[in-house]
Amino acid sequence: MAQLRGEDPDGATPLEDEDLDGLIPTFVATRGDLNLVEQANIEKATLWAFRGRSVADVSELLSVRFANALHRRMFGDVWRWAGRQRTHETNIGVAAHRIITEMTLLFDDALYWHERETYERAERAVRIHHRLVSIHPYRNGNGRHARLAADLYLHLLDEPRLTWGAGRDLVVDSDTRKAYIAALRAADGGDVQPLLAFALK
Repeated sequence: MAQLRGEDPDGATPLEDEDLDGLIPTFVATRGDLNLVEQANIEKATLWAFRGRSVADVSELLSVRFANALHRRMFGDVWRWAGRQRTHETNIGVAAHRIITEMTLLFDDALYWHERETYERAERAVRIHHRLVSIHPYRNGNGRHARLAADLYLHLLDEPRLTWGAGRDLVVDSDTRKAYIAALRAADGGDVQPLLAFALK
């Protein structure tokens, strides 16, 4: 299969031919088409996640099993490989053979932060988000998955969702996306405050 027409947004992982072989909708030809079908799937997943209790408690949420289930809910109508960790190297993220280990370490750390209230609640959510993005466990949709996971963590604590740049589209190139990518890179360097400020904007 040929690459999708259209530019990859700044900071995005390009989709390889083997990734595109897993595309379910047959009419998708451009990045714009892909964004639309993925967004429709994400909206369904968001209703599932926030209506009632899709997950029983924080310890269930902070697990590789639930992370995979959430990704599958978000992208399973679009990608056959949704909910499965990538098996090849990408321009972002840990080596593929380290993904499960790093996700397990993240969730162990996050449960520790939760139980001991190491950070304020919003900062805990942002740190979970940042670590998930930096691991980059899936072939596509990592940022959106990590933002929804962070928001769902806050939901379990009866806290409002984060705004992530005042609700603007972070999938397409824009000043808001550039600010988001810059904040992620600052967090990569150990300064989570720009990302926290962005998430609370």
